[in-house]
Amino acid sequence: MSLTSFVITASESTGDPAVNPFVIGGIALGTLLFSLFVLLMIAGGREHS
Repeated sequence: MSLTSFVITASESTGDPAVNPFVIGGIALGTLLFSLFVLLMIAGGREHS
């Protein structure tokens, strides 16, 4: 399948995305909040030296 035919096929397809964008955003937000929580637990609120 050439790139041109792939682009034409992709541009002509309509419909809902396979995964809801809110699900992707929720997963990204959860990952970032979990990383922030882990960072705060490791750092323990220590002052900078």
